[in-house]
Amino acid sequence: MAKARLVRRARYFLRDGIFIEMLIWRVPSAVRGSRHSFKYSLALIAEGDCVLRYDNEAGKGDHRHFDGEETPYLFTSMDALIADFRADVKGWLDDNPEGEDRES
Repeated sequence: MAKARLVRRARYFLRDGIFIEMLIWRVPSAVRGSRHSFKYSLALIAEGDCVLRYDNEAGKGDHRHFDGEETPYLFTSMDALIADFRADVKGWLDDNPEGEDRES
């Protein structure tokens, strides 16, 4: 039986106390609620709190957590997912300009 294969595990520090974490696996069959072969969690963490997350938890499908709300996310490709996540991270950083960016 095929197993999930880790595609990417990365943590990027953006400012003091602020980082993004990306976990992406290729799975042998779609996660319940999704229609693609990836399992993922992309998160922006600020001072220990998750302020933004894109993930596809089994049964919930692809969705986004932001500002206390969970909304559906239309997954089209992994590249588009990462681009959308990075755009939201940039927006959050622009709205929360304390400190200096290490990486944009």
